[in-house]
Amino acid sequence: MPFLIKHIDQIAREKQRDVLYVDFDRELYPDYDYTNWQIRQDLINWLDEQDISYQFCAGMASEYSFESYHGQLYLDVIYDENDPVYQRLSRHLEDEQGKPKIKGVLFFYCPLDMAMQNKHHDEPGFWEN
Repeated sequence: MPFLIKHIDQIAREKQRDVLYVDFDRELYPDYDYTNWQIRQDLINWLDEQDISYQFCAGMASEYSFESYHGQLYLDVIYDENDPVYQRLSRHLEDEQGKPKIKGVLFFYCPLDMAMQNKHHDEPGFWEN
């Protein structure tokens, strides 16, 4: 069933804050059937166990190209190194040097100022033109 997925920069603008998301290495996961990726399902299960909210999202919007959904997840956790939920999430996804702990799972930060560069995308009718 089709459904609408927001771009990560749109989510940041709506939340009016920096946001976090995960993507999956397309070299390790070249097929687009993300529902069959055990590593993604394991991460979703862990997020559920930790009571961390998430939603499907797309990467940064671009008016020059379009990309199919590839399993990305927005993580509803505030980017604050002193926040215990962020600390738990970060420890699960990255080692002490900031490298991925889970092969193929990429942890990203989208700052609000970067997201605001696409604020014109929110104007009524922008995507219809």
